Amino acid sequence: MPINFHDEQNGRSYATRLADPDWQQILKRAMAGKTVERAADIGCGGGIYSKAMAELGIPEVVAVDFSEAMLEGARSHCRDYKQIQFHLGNAEKSGLSAESFDFVMERALIHHLDDLSYCFQEAFRILKPGGILFVQDRTPPDCLLPGTNQHIRGYFFEQFPHLAVLESNRRHMNEAVLAELKAAGFAVADNQQIWETREVYSRKEELLEDIRSRNGRSILHELADIELEELTFYIDQKLRNAQAVFEKDRWTVWIGEKM
Repeated sequence: MPINFHDEQNGRSYATRLADPDWQQILKRAMAGKTVERAADIGCGGGIYSKAMAELGIPEVVAVDFSEAMLEGARSHCRDYKQIQFHLGNAEKSGLSAESFDFVMERALIHHLDDLSYCFQEAFRILKPGGILFVQDRTPPDCLLPGTNQHIRGYFFEQFPHLAVLESNRRHMNEAVLAELKAAGFAVADNQQIWETREVYSRKEELLEDIRSRNGRSILHELADIELEELTFYIDQKLRNAQAVFEKDRWTVWIGEKM
Protein backbone atom coordinates (compact mmCIF):
# COMPACT_ATOMS: atom_id res chain seq x y z
CA MET A 1 0.00 0.00 0.00
CA PRO A 2 1.19 3.61 -0.56
CA ILE A 3 3.36 5.23 2.08
CA ASN A 4 1.49 7.10 4.80
CA PHE A 5 3.37 10.36 5.24
CA HIS A 6 1.37 11.13 8.39
CA ASP A 7 2.50 7.98 10.19
CA GLU A 8 5.02 8.84 12.91
CA GLN A 9 6.93 5.65 12.05
CA ASN A 10 7.71 7.19 8.64
CA GLY A 11 8.73 10.56 10.02
CA ARG A 12 12.44 9.80 9.75
CA SER A 13 12.22 7.99 6.42
CA TYR A 14 13.34 11.08 4.51
CA ALA A 15 15.80 12.40 7.09
CA THR A 16 18.61 9.85 6.92
CA ARG A 17 20.82 11.18 4.12
CA LEU A 18 22.93 14.18 3.17
CA ALA A 19 22.53 16.12 -0.07
CA ASP A 20 24.98 15.25 -2.83
CA PRO A 21 27.69 17.98 -2.95
CA ASP A 22 27.46 18.02 -6.76
CA TRP A 23 23.73 18.70 -6.42
CA GLN A 24 24.50 21.67 -4.19
CA GLN A 25 26.60 23.11 -7.00
CA ILE A 26 23.64 22.78 -9.39
CA LEU A 27 21.51 24.67 -6.89
CA LYS A 28 24.21 27.29 -6.53
CA ARG A 29 24.27 27.82 -10.29
CA ALA A 30 20.48 28.19 -10.30
CA MET A 31 20.87 31.08 -7.83
CA ALA A 32 23.74 32.73 -9.73
CA GLY A 33 23.23 36.44 -10.17
CA LYS A 34 20.37 36.52 -7.66
CA THR A 35 20.29 37.82 -4.10
CA VAL A 36 18.62 35.05 -2.12
CA GLU A 37 17.80 36.19 1.38
CA ARG A 38 14.75 33.99 1.92
CA ALA A 39 13.96 30.58 0.44
CA ALA A 40 11.10 28.10 0.78
CA ASP A 41 11.48 24.32 0.55
CA ILE A 42 7.99 23.11 -0.39
CA GLY A 43 7.45 19.45 0.44
CA CYS A 44 10.57 19.43 2.59
CA GLY A 45 10.15 15.87 3.88
CA GLY A 46 12.95 15.19 6.34
CA GLY A 47 14.71 18.49 5.68
CA ILE A 48 17.70 17.09 3.79
CA TYR A 49 17.53 19.82 1.18
CA SER A 50 16.44 22.57 3.55
CA LYS A 51 19.72 21.90 5.33
CA ALA A 52 21.59 21.97 2.02
CA MET A 53 20.18 25.41 1.22
CA ALA A 54 21.17 26.67 4.65
CA GLU A 55 24.68 25.35 4.07
CA LEU A 56 24.87 27.44 0.89
CA GLY A 57 24.51 30.51 3.09
CA ILE A 58 20.85 31.45 2.63
CA PRO A 59 19.99 33.48 5.75
CA GLU A 60 16.42 32.18 6.11
CA VAL A 61 14.91 28.92 4.89
CA VAL A 62 11.27 28.00 5.49
CA ALA A 63 10.70 24.23 5.35
CA VAL A 64 7.09 23.44 4.41
CA ASP A 65 5.34 20.08 4.53
CA PHE A 66 1.74 18.89 4.80
CA SER A 67 2.68 16.23 7.35
CA GLU A 68 3.44 17.04 10.97
CA ALA A 69 5.26 13.70 11.22
CA MET A 70 7.59 14.74 8.39
CA LEU A 71 8.16 18.13 9.98
CA GLU A 72 9.12 16.48 13.26
CA GLY A 73 11.70 14.42 11.39
CA ALA A 74 12.95 17.57 9.67
CA ARG A 75 13.21 19.46 12.95
CA SER A 76 15.36 16.70 14.38
CA HIS A 77 17.50 16.46 11.25
CA CYS A 78 18.04 20.25 11.10
CA ARG A 79 18.21 20.97 14.82
CA ASP A 80 21.61 22.69 14.57
CA TYR A 81 20.45 25.09 11.81
CA LYS A 82 18.79 28.06 13.47
CA GLN A 83 18.08 29.76 10.13
CA ILE A 84 15.58 27.04 9.20
CA GLN A 85 11.94 27.56 10.19
CA PHE A 86 9.20 24.94 9.87
CA HIS A 87 5.70 25.48 8.57
CA LEU A 88 2.72 23.16 8.15
CA GLY A 89 1.18 23.71 4.71
CA ASN A 90 0.86 22.15 1.30
CA ALA A 91 2.03 22.90 -2.22
CA GLU A 92 -1.30 24.30 -3.37
CA LYS A 93 -2.09 26.34 -0.24
CA SER A 94 1.17 26.98 1.57
CA GLY A 95 -0.14 29.63 3.94
CA LEU A 96 2.95 31.74 3.19
CA SER A 97 2.80 35.45 2.41
CA ALA A 98 2.64 36.69 -1.18
CA GLU A 99 5.85 37.94 -2.82
CA SER A 100 7.94 37.13 0.25
CA PHE A 101 10.55 34.69 -1.14
CA ASP A 102 13.51 35.00 -3.50
CA PHE A 103 13.76 31.27 -4.17
CA VAL A 104 11.32 28.36 -3.99
CA MET A 105 12.38 24.73 -4.26
CA GLU A 106 10.06 21.84 -5.07
CA ARG A 107 12.19 18.72 -5.07
CA ALA A 108 10.66 15.25 -5.41
CA LEU A 109 7.27 16.85 -4.91
CA ILE A 110 5.32 17.06 -8.15
CA HIS A 111 4.97 13.30 -8.67
CA HIS A 112 2.66 13.35 -5.65
CA LEU A 113 0.32 15.80 -7.44
CA ASP A 114 -2.14 15.05 -10.23
CA ASP A 115 -2.69 18.69 -11.24
CA LEU A 116 0.42 20.90 -11.34
CA SER A 117 -1.37 24.15 -12.13
CA TYR A 118 -2.30 25.03 -8.53
CA CYS A 119 1.15 24.07 -7.25
CA PHE A 120 2.96 26.34 -9.71
CA GLN A 121 0.44 29.15 -9.26
CA GLU A 122 1.11 29.05 -5.52
CA ALA A 123 4.86 29.17 -6.07
CA PHE A 124 4.37 32.14 -8.40
CA ARG A 125 2.27 33.89 -5.74
CA ILE A 126 4.82 33.62 -2.93
CA LEU A 127 7.84 34.55 -5.08
CA LYS A 128 9.02 38.11 -5.42
CA PRO A 129 9.34 39.50 -8.96
CA GLY A 130 12.56 38.08 -10.38
CA GLY A 131 12.38 35.14 -7.98
CA ILE A 132 13.35 31.62 -8.98
CA LEU A 133 11.39 28.37 -8.83
CA PHE A 134 13.59 25.26 -8.82
CA VAL A 135 11.68 22.06 -9.61
CA GLN A 136 13.34 18.65 -9.54
CA ASP A 137 11.64 15.33 -10.14
CA ARG A 138 11.85 12.19 -12.23
CA THR A 139 10.03 11.80 -15.52
CA PRO A 140 8.99 8.30 -16.70
CA PRO A 141 12.12 8.04 -18.88
CA ASP A 142 14.29 8.97 -15.88
CA CYS A 143 12.76 6.20 -13.76
CA LEU A 144 12.68 3.38 -16.26
CA LEU A 145 16.34 3.31 -17.23
CA PRO A 146 17.81 -0.22 -16.98
CA GLY A 147 19.21 -1.39 -13.65
CA THR A 148 22.97 -1.22 -13.18
CA ASN A 149 25.37 -1.36 -10.23
CA GLN A 150 24.75 2.39 -9.90
CA HIS A 151 21.15 2.77 -11.07
CA ILE A 152 19.63 0.44 -8.49
CA ARG A 153 16.09 1.72 -9.05
CA GLY A 154 16.00 0.04 -12.44
CA TYR A 155 16.15 -3.35 -10.75
CA PHE A 156 12.90 -2.61 -8.91
CA PHE A 157 11.02 -2.58 -12.20
CA GLU A 158 12.83 -5.54 -13.71
CA GLN A 159 11.75 -7.71 -10.79
CA PHE A 160 8.25 -6.26 -10.46
CA PRO A 161 6.96 -4.86 -13.79
CA HIS A 162 3.73 -3.71 -12.16
CA LEU A 163 5.81 -1.15 -10.24
CA ALA A 164 6.98 0.29 -13.57
CA VAL A 165 3.36 0.88 -14.58
CA LEU A 166 2.58 2.51 -11.25
CA GLU A 167 5.73 4.64 -11.44
CA SER A 168 5.01 5.81 -14.99
CA ASN A 169 1.45 6.75 -14.08
CA ARG A 170 2.50 8.95 -11.16
CA ARG A 171 5.27 10.79 -13.01
CA HIS A 172 4.87 13.82 -15.27
CA MET A 173 6.42 14.06 -18.72
CA ASN A 174 8.94 16.83 -19.33
CA GLU A 175 6.76 18.63 -21.88
CA ALA A 176 3.77 18.67 -19.51
CA VAL A 177 5.79 20.29 -16.72
CA LEU A 178 7.16 22.93 -19.10
CA ALA A 179 3.66 23.75 -20.28
CA GLU A 180 2.32 24.13 -16.73
CA LEU A 181 5.24 26.37 -15.71
CA LYS A 182 4.60 28.69 -18.64
CA ALA A 183 0.85 28.68 -17.98
CA ALA A 184 1.53 29.79 -14.38
CA GLY A 185 3.52 32.78 -15.67
CA PHE A 186 7.10 31.54 -15.38
CA ALA A 187 9.80 32.10 -17.96
CA VAL A 188 11.71 28.82 -18.21
CA ALA A 189 15.39 29.56 -17.64
CA ASP A 190 16.69 25.98 -17.68
CA ASN A 191 15.55 22.40 -18.29
CA GLN A 192 18.06 19.56 -18.03
CA GLN A 193 18.68 16.01 -16.89
CA ILE A 194 21.16 15.41 -14.09
CA TRP A 195 22.64 12.41 -12.29
CA GLU A 196 22.59 12.74 -8.51
CA THR A 197 24.44 10.49 -6.09
CA ARG A 198 21.83 9.17 -3.72
CA GLU A 199 24.15 7.31 -1.35
CA VAL A 200 27.59 5.75 -1.15
CA TYR A 201 27.58 2.35 0.55
CA SER A 202 30.92 0.99 1.68
CA ARG A 203 29.50 -2.54 1.47
CA LYS A 204 26.74 -4.06 -0.64
CA GLU A 205 25.06 -5.31 2.54
CA GLU A 206 24.43 -1.72 3.62
CA LEU A 207 22.47 -1.11 0.43
CA LEU A 208 20.44 -4.27 0.92
CA GLU A 209 19.54 -3.27 4.45
CA ASP A 210 18.52 0.16 3.20
CA ILE A 211 16.24 -1.49 0.62
CA ARG A 212 14.64 -3.61 3.36
CA SER A 213 13.98 -0.50 5.46
CA ARG A 214 12.20 1.26 2.53
CA ASN A 215 13.81 4.49 3.80
CA GLY A 216 13.27 7.37 1.39
CA ARG A 217 11.83 5.05 -1.29
CA SER A 218 8.07 5.51 -1.38
CA ILE A 219 7.67 3.10 -4.30
CA LEU A 220 8.79 0.22 -2.08
CA HIS A 221 5.79 0.72 0.17
CA GLU A 222 3.77 -0.75 -2.69
CA LEU A 223 5.41 -4.14 -2.02
CA ALA A 224 4.41 -6.68 0.60
CA ASP A 225 7.16 -7.78 2.99
CA ILE A 226 7.68 -11.06 1.14
CA GLU A 227 7.98 -9.20 -2.17
CA LEU A 228 10.50 -6.83 -0.61
CA GLU A 229 12.62 -9.84 0.38
CA GLU A 230 12.38 -11.15 -3.18
CA LEU A 231 13.58 -7.80 -4.47
CA THR A 232 16.46 -7.70 -2.00
CA PHE A 233 17.56 -11.17 -3.10
CA TYR A 234 17.28 -10.16 -6.78
CA ILE A 235 19.47 -7.08 -6.24
CA ASP A 236 21.94 -9.15 -4.21
CA GLN A 237 22.31 -11.51 -7.17
CA LYS A 238 22.65 -8.68 -9.68
CA LEU A 239 25.41 -7.12 -7.57
CA ARG A 240 27.04 -10.47 -6.79
CA ASN A 241 30.61 -9.22 -7.23
CA ALA A 242 30.08 -5.68 -6.01
CA GLN A 243 31.94 -4.24 -3.07
CA ALA A 244 31.19 -0.54 -2.49
CA VAL A 245 28.04 0.75 -4.21
CA PHE A 246 27.71 4.29 -5.53
CA GLU A 247 23.96 4.60 -6.05
CA LYS A 248 22.81 7.29 -8.48
CA ASP A 249 19.46 8.43 -9.85
CA ARG A 250 18.67 10.48 -12.93
CA TRP A 251 16.45 13.49 -12.43
CA THR A 252 15.00 16.28 -14.54
CA VAL A 253 15.37 19.87 -13.40
CA TRP A 254 13.15 22.81 -14.43
CA ILE A 255 14.07 26.35 -13.43
CA GLY A 256 11.49 29.11 -13.84
CA GLU A 257 11.79 32.83 -13.23
CA LYS A 258 8.93 35.08 -12.17
CA MET A 259 9.13 37.96 -14.60
